[in-house]
Amino acid sequence: MGNYHVCVYAICKNEAKFARRWMDSMSEADHIVVLDTGSTDGTPQLLRSLGASVTEEVISPWRFDTARNRSMELIPPDTDICVCTDLDEVFHPGWRELLERAWSPGAGQATYRYTWSFQPDGSEGVVFWYEKAHARRGYQWVHPVHEVLCWTGPGKPGPTVVADGVQLDHHPDPKKSRGQYLPLLELSVAEDPEDDRNVHYLGREYLYYGRWDDCIATLKRHLAMPSADWPDERAASMRYIAAAYDRKGQPDKARDWYLRAVAEAPHLREPYLDLAQLLYRQEAWDGVLYFTGCALTITRRPRTYICEAAPWGSLPHDLRSIAFYATGRLPQALEAARQAQALEPDNTRIRENVSLLETLTHPN
Repeated sequence: MGNYHVCVYAICKNEAKFARRWMDSMSEADHIVVLDTGSTDGTPQLLRSLGASVTEEVISPWRFDTARNRSMELIPPDTDICVCTDLDEVFHPGWRELLERAWSPGAGQATYRYTWSFQPDGSEGVVFWYEKAHARRGYQWVHPVHEVLCWTGPGKPGPTVVADGVQLDHHPDPKKSRGQYLPLLELSVAEDPEDDRNVHYLGREYLYYGRWDDCIATLKRHLAMPSADWPDERAASMRYIAAAYDRKGQPDKARDWYLRAVAEAPHLREPYLDLAQLLYRQEAWDGVLYFTGCALTITRRPRTYICEAAPWGSLPHDLRSIAFYATGRLPQALEAARQAQALEPDNTRIRENVSLLETLTHPN
């Protein structure tokens, strides 16, 4: 079909509702292989009818890395480019040609744009760059959950190429439970206690579960690890610690940790906006204006998963509008409200704020 043999591979369980859409999206590949890990809804049969090669095998005890490595074994040996996706993901048409154009002999991985979530109005939410396309040999998945692709071959891996224009969208089932994540993360940290990435993820998971003290203790441990040297992720740990203190009713400690996050990663909008929202709840309006202003000076959106949707949407302008209004600066409040509305035109509250401010600013 092209210069390279391209194979898409995946794991799945009970995803019949996504199968047809996924197969349509992946059909540009030369080969599609799937490891079904115990579906009871007819997913394997449907995938086979649509042209996929499906192997059925229960992985017990369940681990994502074991399942993905088993699915990798199903890839034809003459494959040049392996592309790992999930059935709730969709490539934009033309992805294969763009991937081949970026690939080069000896390349190790390709990175491409990934939209992990979407807003209720259909606009993009969390966006970052993925690296789940790779050469056939020398790679393995590691960690029971939040698994990552690691080079295990001889010498050094080939270079990572940038597949500009390739776009993968994630449309998950909102009803799907993430209940298995916490025990798998605890297992992952127990297996490899010096892996800072999974310690960070475990602390974040404790935050999701409302286990504030476990969150704080785990993320403080993450920050103390010599290998935890990526400022973006360190700042995220500080923000989660702050959020946990805030939920514990200790806003002063929360403020201090948000300030540490700002100092750790001043190039990210998220710490500024978290701090602005804390000050908003305290009606500290000048602080809201200062920190939202700092956030808006950052105009380049990072390509990492740390980048969240809200700081790049209407939120900073909305907060500024309210703070300007609260301090009697109506023209500035109206300007900020209009900027918020431009980014979120279907938000009824923001639209009503604009109308009110227009009336107050131009009463006649």
